[in-house]
Amino acid sequence: MTDKKNYCVIMAGGVGSRFWPMSRTHFPKQFHDVLGVGRSLLQMTFDRMIAICPVENILVVTNERYRALVLEQLPRLSTGQVLCEPFMRNTAPCIAYASFWIAEREADANIIVAPSDHLILKNDAFTETLHVAIAQAKESGNLITLGIKPTRPDTGYGYIQWADDRNTPHERVKKVKTFTEKPNIELAKDFLESGDFYWNSGIFIFSLPVILNAFQKFLPDMYRAFDEGSGLYGTEGEKDFIEGMYSLCENISIDYGIMEKAKNVNVVLSDFGWNDLGTWGSLHANIAHDMHKNGVVGKNVLLYNCADNVVHVEGDKLVVLHGLNGYIVVDTGTTLLVCKKEDEQKIKQFVNDIKIQKGEQWV
Repeated sequence: MTDKKNYCVIMAGGVGSRFWPMSRTHFPKQFHDVLGVGRSLLQMTFDRMIAICPVENILVVTNERYRALVLEQLPRLSTGQVLCEPFMRNTAPCIAYASFWIAEREADANIIVAPSDHLILKNDAFTETLHVAIAQAKESGNLITLGIKPTRPDTGYGYIQWADDRNTPHERVKKVKTFTEKPNIELAKDFLESGDFYWNSGIFIFSLPVILNAFQKFLPDMYRAFDEGSGLYGTEGEKDFIEGMYSLCENISIDYGIMEKAKNVNVVLSDFGWNDLGTWGSLHANIAHDMHKNGVVGKNVLLYNCADNVVHVEGDKLVVLHGLNGYIVVDTGTTLLVCKKEDEQKIKQFVNDIKIQKGEQWV
């Protein structure tokens, strides 16, 4: 049974340019069935959250241009549960907006903040971890984040260093010692060997009074800007207010703006099959492979003498590949990408070049 004081904020406003050409400005990756399982990443995130929150307590914060897509994919949500930003301003304004919206309804809410485009393979373990985190947030008055046990020295993730805390009632709940942004490979290897560094999942849990106090303390201008709209959230005046004040908000993440400055932060050590699916390489690591380590999403793909590739083909197109090793192949029907897996960091540059040379309709 879900707790009526539990609210979930799903952040779904990003574009996911590293997943081009599947992820495009008009239809970003969170709305795609990336894994070929019949549900988009956004839908899978929603499915996980209804085990924790009543449906009416689930909010999706997204860009105005994606409102219709969200409501199409999540028909159980009302229009008012889709909070639309006029433009992207990073995660701190997104979370502030949702927090002030929730404050109009439940002063003692427990809030879970989750990205819409992450992969979680062990749903039961994820649900159990969230229950631990919510209990700690309520009992301690601390800000909570989920740390993921690292399996490799990854340079694409931020890291959380933890320390034992005798004041926490659960052995998996630790005090956050430091946050570290994406390290170089040597530092990442040191982190892995140390055992007290976990990946930063970007999933946060806190009580409403605690996060509002944190905004007031660490981002006071942002707090005042959203506080001026008190009484308008959930009314016809909300849209005009948000459109008028959003440009005043600093473009800053919740990590930089609050989590790295606050002293009252705990991390729950977690292992629930998490991946942020930030790149095609990360998708390759999380889908089924054939005997030659090819990962394929597509109805009509034939491979000959191919190994260690990730292939994603939309629709019914027949695709035949021969002699490829270690490549990304993506066919969207209108766009084809063929790129070495080891060079996938260049995709962002490809997107920038395409925007300049071919026009924004291609990105």
